[in-house]
Amino acid sequence: MGRVSRKLGLIDAAARADAAAAPLACALCDRPLGSRVEWHHVVPKSEGGTETQPVHPICHRTIHAAADNATLARIGELSGIRAIPTVARFLTWIADKPPDFHAPTRRTRAA
Repeated sequence: MGRVSRKLGLIDAAARADAAAAPLACALCDRPLGSRVEWHHVVPKSEGGTETQPVHPICHRTIHAAADNATLARIGELSGIRAIPTVARFLTWIADKPPDFHAPTRRTRAA
């Protein structure tokens, strides 16, 4: 096996491993993930958080538009974020949209 064939085999194996490790559903809305995935820190990094969850970009922006970092740290889990009224309305609205759907996100929290 030549050097080029070996490298192609390694690239192919890495691509298969990445596909197998790819998350299947958004942690916030539970819809299938599309081509773009963002990782949300459940507890913000500024508050000492390290755990991340895969989310759609629109879901990630909705989370941060609905609550500031101190609130997110206090809530500490996505089920609590889903209970915020603006997020609950968003989840109802986004439920039937395709995975790569995107629209502008309104900032709803107090400044």
